[in-house]
Amino acid sequence: MRTAGMAATAMAASVTLTAGALALADVAGAPGVGDPYFPASGNGGYNALHYDVVLKYTPKTQTVAATVTMTARAGHPLRTFNLDFRGPRVTSVTVDGIRAAHTRDAGELVITPAVPLARGEEFTTVVSYTGTPTSIQHGTLGTYGWIKTREGAIVLAEPDGASTWLPVNDHPSDKATYDFTITVPKHLKALANGEPLAPSLEGNWATFRWRQPVAMASYLASVAIGKWEMTHGKVGDITVITAVDPKFKKSLTQVHRRTMRALRWGRTTFGPYPFRTSGAIVDDPRLDYALETQDRPIYGGFVPSEDFVVHELAHQWFGNSVTVRRWKDIWLNEGFATYAEWMYREHRSKKDSAAKTFRSYYRQPAKAPIFQTPPGAPGREQMFGFPVYVRGAMTLHVLRQRVGDAKFRTILKTWAAERQGGHGTTEQFVALSERVSGKKLDKLFQVWLYKKGKPKRGSW
Repeated sequence: MRTAGMAATAMAASVTLTAGALALADVAGAPGVGDPYFPASGNGGYNALHYDVVLKYTPKTQTVAATVTMTARAGHPLRTFNLDFRGPRVTSVTVDGIRAAHTRDAGELVITPAVPLARGEEFTTVVSYTGTPTSIQHGTLGTYGWIKTREGAIVLAEPDGASTWLPVNDHPSDKATYDFTITVPKHLKALANGEPLAPSLEGNWATFRWRQPVAMASYLASVAIGKWEMTHGKVGDITVITAVDPKFKKSLTQVHRRTMRALRWGRTTFGPYPFRTSGAIVDDPRLDYALETQDRPIYGGFVPSEDFVVHELAHQWFGNSVTVRRWKDIWLNEGFATYAEWMYREHRSKKDSAAKTFRSYYRQPAKAPIFQTPPGAPGREQMFGFPVYVRGAMTLHVLRQRVGDAKFRTILKTWAAERQGGHGTTEQFVALSERVSGKKLDKLFQVWLYKKGKPKRGSW
């Protein structure tokens, strides 16, 4: 919920270079992908394919001993490359089984393989580290990253907090699959993204394994360690796993049922659910926000209302399956999930229509906060601001009014289906809307997404 940049440019430019010039010019992976909102996030020169995370957590000292194996493919010849990492002390790095030199530079782990990598080469990097991961404290974005809880820890990493606990290519433009092997004292349980595999017990330690076979943005990767109260269910062939901190034990059934209802509605409204599992996690830190971590959203310190559950589950289609390539398009996540709330209330109660909700916001004066920030380019400090959510949702309602209910629903389902597991931009969504509706819609989106101030009726 929080709720192809520089690398692509470099790749395009390299086409015009001779082989000799390429060998000289493109030997280092860029330390960022060029996203103007988070210039240091992500890394150029390679594409991450898979992460294998093996982590042991000791609650008494709040430390981890971890080894992360990244399988990736080089986009061009690489003498050095970077991983985003703000975590504990690195004890060793290897590339293709050979020890590699490495240095730390602010939030970057700079790796120099013993043997340079060739363009197109698939390679494996193993990073081992130990210590205590920390969270990020930000005035606008709040607390995120690796967060200590009463009995363990939990990860909510949007937008750039994955690097607090993982050496990773930490930008949504580079999605990968994940495996998690998490060892904790036997009185605790460890949850992660994807499907659970058989746990094991050895002495006083329990090991939990999870597999995420669908490519995932790094900010959606999560681990949750605690004394969970849990329940399971099925919606069709989707396994629903809901877990709550003992503090919220009495609300376990309620959260689970709300999730099941919202999931059934989402499958009808947006098309097939894009993952194999679903559910919810409610933990004790009072963070005052939720995050749509892939498969199972996390609610930070509160029992979510039905609207909250619908919002986070809508993200599984809009944000998780179809992911932004650049953070400025965040309205494609938050505006869509907010409008899902309006649609769900309309579904549950004919008196509470999306049109009624739209009118209540549109009646606000021109100086109201929702009209002061264009949701299509909100800037870093406002990317999780009210306008991105509400005016983003209002944009979708105006689109629905223009094209009609049937074509609007077709647009949503087509966007989710055609880009399932991949990425999308605002320009691509506008193009799809025009293709499905047969209408020219550029003015509508320009007025509602990019112009500051209250759109005047008749201006779109």
